[in-house]
Amino acid sequence: MNTNGTGSGGTGDAGRGSGDDADPVVPRGADLAREALAAARAKNAANRKDRATLIQRNGGSARSLRRRRWSGSGADPRDPQTLGSALQKFVQASGAGADLVKAQLFARWAEIVGPGIADHCEPSQFVDRVVTVQCTSTAWAAQIRLMAPQVVRTINEALGHGTVTRVHAIGPTAPSWKFGPRHVSGRGPRDTYG
Repeated sequence: MNTNGTGSGGTGDAGRGSGDDADPVVPRGADLAREALAAARAKNAANRKDRATLIQRNGGSARSLRRRRWSGSGADPRDPQTLGSALQKFVQASGAGADLVKAQLFARWAEIVGPGIADHCEPSQFVDRVVTVQCTSTAWAAQIRLMAPQVVRTINEALGHGTVTRVHAIGPTAPSWKFGPRHVSGRGPRDTYG
């Protein structure tokens, strides 16, 4: 580094031309290493002094300011997680919980409500915690309407509390006389049931 202000970039003519005999000598080799080590030690001592002042001000200990490098014996978010808890966090974050409950309800319907009801009724929709059940006859639809509180309770016991709030039972739909994708209105209903 040129300190004499002459603009020459060389280090070999540091003592020439300006008349200053107090030009600093640029350290090399082991001298450079010693100076770097001394500067690092001085900086470290200053940091320790600042840290001690901070600890005294806050009334804490040096241990509280030390960076924690391992989790220790207590639970830590960085610890390995079980597969179940990791999947549960993923489902909650992705918002797929309602779809999983619906899939579970439809797949386990016979197991949850029993084979007697499952033979005559099956779930057709699950929207806003309301299960719509399609029944084979109006008599079974009426029976499910009467048994709705018990059905809701058994579903909630199997899938979790508050999963289902209501069961809506519907009977069979009337036959459709439309065939194919297009329709032309005809004469109307006739006496074809005779």
